Amino acid sequence: MTGKVAVVVLVDVKPAARAWGFLHFLRCRAGLGRVDGLTFHKVLGSGHEGGFGLRPSLSRQGLFCVFRDDVAATAFLEEHPWVRAYRDHAKEFLTVRLRAFSSRGAWAGACPFDVATPAPATGPVAALTRASIRPALAARFWRHSPPAERSLETARGCLLATGLGEAPLLRQATFTLWESAAAMDAYARTGAHLEAIRAAGRGRFFSESMFSRFVPYDPRGSWKGLPLGQLLLGSATPSTCVPELCEPIASW
Repeated sequence: MTGKVAVVVLVDVKPAARAWGFLHFLRCRAGLGRVDGLTFHKVLGSGHEGGFGLRPSLSRQGLFCVFRDDVAATAFLEEHPWVRAYRDHAKEFLTVRLRAFSSRGAWAGACPFDVATPAPATGPVAALTRASIRPALAARFWRHSPPAERSLETARGCLLATGLGEAPLLRQATFTLWESAAAMDAYARTGAHLEAIRAAGRGRFFSESMFSRFVPYDPRGSWKGLPLGQLLLGSATPSTCVPELCEPIASW
C-alpha cells in the first residue's frame, strides 16, 4: 500500500520506571519531530488507569504519528531508539497502524491524513476523536462526560479504547477499536453518547475538533491484558466494551 500511514503507540510504564517515563515523555515532546519520514505527531498523556476523567495516569502514555509511507513507519517502530526504550521500560506496549477512510475537522489547523482508503465493507474499524475545549466552557463540557463513559461498559462491539490528551482538561482525544463500523455507529447514535454530541453542538464547546475513521492493521502487543492482534482477527471478540476503556472525548 502507498500513501500516508498513521501509527498509534500505547505504553504502560513499569512502576519502577515511572520517573524515567516522565522524563522520556518530555524528551519525546521536545525532539520527536526530527524523525525521518514523520509528517505529523502528538505525544499524549492518559487518564487514570488508561481511561477517562480528570485524574491523570502516572504510567500510561501514547504517541500518535503519521508517516509518509509504511517504510518510514516500520523504521520508526522497529529501529528508533526512543521506541525501543519504551518497550524496554513497559509493563504493556501496543502498536497498531491505520489508514484513514474518512475524516472531518482538523488537528492543529489541518487534516494530517491521506483519506484515500476505501471504507471497509466488513471487519474492524478504528476511530480517533479529538477536540480543543474552550476554557470558559470546560466545566459545562465535563458535566456531560460521566454518563457517556458509563454507557460504554455495555456498548456492544467495542473492542478497545483509551482516553488520551495533549493537555489536562482542554485538549482531549480518544482512540477506539470496534468489531465493525455498524457497531461503532450504533453506539455513537444512541443514549448518553448521542446526548453528549448534541450538547457539544448546542454549547459550542470546541474551538477545534476532528473525528477520523481508519482501517486498522498490523496490531502488535496488548493493552489492559487484552491481546490486540487476537481481538482484531476475531479470535477473542468480547460482546461488550472493556470497562474503563472506551469513548467519548474525556481523558487526561
